[in-house]
Amino acid sequence: MTKKIILLGSTGSIGESTLNAISKKKTKFKIKLLTTNRNVKKIYKQAIKYNVKKIVINDKNLFYKYKNIFDKKKIKVFFNLKDFLIRNKIKVDFVVSAISGLDGLEPTIKIIKHTKNLCMANKESIICGWMLIDKELKKNETNFIPIDSEHFSVWNLIKNENKKNIKKIYLTASGGPFLKRKLKNIENIKPKIALKHPNWKMGKKISIDSATMMNKIFEVIEARKIFNMKSEDFKILIHPKSYIHAIVHFKTGLTKFLAHNTTMEIPIINSLYSKQELLTYENQDLNYKKLNGLNFITPDIKNFPLLKILNYKYNNTYFEVILVTANDILVKMYLENSIKYIDIHKQLIKVLKNPYFVKYYKQSPKNINEIRNMVKKVKIFFNKKLK
Repeated sequence: MTKKIILLGSTGSIGESTLNAISKKKTKFKIKLLTTNRNVKKIYKQAIKYNVKKIVINDKNLFYKYKNIFDKKKIKVFFNLKDFLIRNKIKVDFVVSAISGLDGLEPTIKIIKHTKNLCMANKESIICGWMLIDKELKKNETNFIPIDSEHFSVWNLIKNENKKNIKKIYLTASGGPFLKRKLKNIENIKPKIALKHPNWKMGKKISIDSATMMNKIFEVIEARKIFNMKSEDFKILIHPKSYIHAIVHFKTGLTKFLAHNTTMEIPIINSLYSKQELLTYENQDLNYKKLNGLNFITPDIKNFPLLKILNYKYNNTYFEVILVTANDILVKMYLENSIKYIDIHKQLIKVLKNPYFVKYYKQSPKNINEIRNMVKKVKIFFNKKLK
């Protein structure tokens, strides 16, 4: 049986990994829609290569500029997802939501009722808008599958278990490029060095988040929401080999872990197959050499001071929106050489303690517009500060 798929954000790293994964199983999948914001050149190549007849280009100027080129190839172009859904009454087997940042929240919510399964790897949308996503999932009886490697691993390890039997869940972190260096010695480190992740090829934003450990803080917050658990149920362990992605320790005395090579294609392709289906992914053998001497390390809070953020116990409030937005702004400033590496750490903690924001930590956004309004407030705060 051929599975119908919609891929939101096909030109990003997760989108490309998804296409690479399913291209190895051509007879099993039919892509019904690809979307991009501005990367017209790449989505054109993708549409031709994978024989996709419908795409979305979110940038209106680019939509009008290049529409005729797609028309010549008999590829229908839509200027946003809403336009596509109005004109196409469709229900697919899987939607892979791979749009980065909070831009992915609204299209994800809109697409849920049009799919049987939602596969998602968008940290910001889950962190800031999980209550909205979860509401739509339940309303439409849509299955949710996290495809970020750590969350996919946890999902796999506990889906047939009683959560009351779980003692602790460990999410692993690579430690980034500065694992063996003291924070005081890299306070002024240049972005080009911070971007050199030892194990993964990632975008600039997530590479800096990996260096500061912010990425793993986001993942703990995500996991708490996805699996409906408390912050204290999770712990971060540094695992430089990045072969084991999650460990679950049970009260029964048993410990389970999930391991795979450092590619997002493995959790993605496994998400698209059921247990009853036969799946062979490139004849991957067990890399027992990586299992020899796993070398787990507890992260040092002196070198990764942003870990203090996990002491904040707010859930489904404006705290998460403020945290994500402030971090986005500071990382962008660092990449533009406007601030030092150490300033990401210092300024983020300072912003979170600011009375102007603290007053919102017990309030919850009720819709996407309220989330957007808070994002604007954080940006205005930083603009005033810069002036």
